[in-house]
Amino acid sequence: MAKPRPPLPPGPFLVVGLARSGAGIALALRARGEEVIGLDAGTAGSPGLETTLGRLRAAGVELHLDASGDALAARARTLIKSPGVPQDAPPVVAARDRGLPVLGELELAWRLIPNPFIAVTGTNGKTTTTEWIGHVHREAARPVAVAGNVGTAVSSLVGELSPEVTVVCETSSFQLEDTQWFAPEAAVLLNLTPDHLDRHGTFDAYVAAKLRAFVNQGNHDVAVAPSDIGVEDLGGCARRVTFGTGTDADLADREGYLWWGDEALIRVAEISLPGAHNRQNAMATAAACLARGIEAGAVADGLRSFAGVAHRLELVAERDGVSYVNDSKATNVASTIVALQSYPGGVHLILGGRGKQQDFSPLAPLVRERARAVYLIGEAADELAGVLEPTGVNLHRAGDLDHAVVAASAAARPGETVLLSPACASFDQFPDFEARGEHFRSLVQSAR
Repeated sequence: MAKPRPPLPPGPFLVVGLARSGAGIALALRARGEEVIGLDAGTAGSPGLETTLGRLRAAGVELHLDASGDALAARARTLIKSPGVPQDAPPVVAARDRGLPVLGELELAWRLIPNPFIAVTGTNGKTTTTEWIGHVHREAARPVAVAGNVGTAVSSLVGELSPEVTVVCETSSFQLEDTQWFAPEAAVLLNLTPDHLDRHGTFDAYVAAKLRAFVNQGNHDVAVAPSDIGVEDLGGCARRVTFGTGTDADLADREGYLWWGDEALIRVAEISLPGAHNRQNAMATAAACLARGIEAGAVADGLRSFAGVAHRLELVAERDGVSYVNDSKATNVASTIVALQSYPGGVHLILGGRGKQQDFSPLAPLVRERARAVYLIGEAADELAGVLEPTGVNLHRAGDLDHAVVAASAAARPGETVLLSPACASFDQFPDFEARGEHFRSLVQSAR
């Protein structure tokens, strides 16, 4: 049963950023008869943007490209900010100066969808765990919709769901920092390592954004977190459920099994996805589902049968004994470390993109140990080269993904792996990590 929602703030609504989530909430508000003004800094003529603008225009959204944020903010009573729009964007500053509410798509969509929510956040593993929780629900014949940062805007579900459907939602720090009363029935924290410091400024600010998933939860909600994180520091009043290797964890990894309390749930060897990181994701999945009342047998079946997600250690081809792996979702150092740990050696690593003020030095030991060569792309190439040159591994300044794939394919030998795991954002050369991963897949498939 979902909890009551606060009412919508007053319109007219100024939606800043008209990509997937911004367009979704603009259309949802227009379907309710609200006055919506759309603003995007994109360039008219872009095929993807033109398609979106056509849908918005047909729905009656007033559209502006590169317009004055001051002028438009003066006409609005609420600003809705897409996750990719920074807090210091001129229209956002103008709205705050006028005392307008500034909220994100997630907050508005949650207010408009009267269904139970499970929110998944953390630095790494969000997409896999979100999809895994959805998979377990389907194994248990529980109606479910998976949305959020995984690709489907939450707002696209407005008016589309029957009351018994649970929404499983991947929530990024960018989405959560723009929430106000968001209070999911279950919230899952996977891990916390520095990320997006270019956006948040400090690690503390990044953590505070993540914990917005918990701060409004009530006594009947569930908060799932690793046992080695201070769960009392999560905020909110939800029932705490922990996972980990310690004897005090509610969902524990010990003696070759996952245990739920005193009951063995599944042998660790039966978990469908390999690697220690996926064991953590499996534990978080199981803890969230069991705490929400899904039967243990269905949870175990779901842990055995889940096939994984695109762009996360996705094997896209094997050719002449060489494996090609798409890990475009690895947009930070911690994710790329996990990827390198998944292969014993002989890795041809494609690395780079737009940096996020991360420290790249933790990559060096594993690159030295496991990489045959590194192919650097994008804006962060020089910074990565400075960190990795002392490893003695061959560095190739490929410039872009096309040249990197050609060079890596020519150099790789049977038994080796060409691995796209960039440790960087994609926005210097691609609109998002999905587009980067799809381009990698098409390059590999066309190189026959």
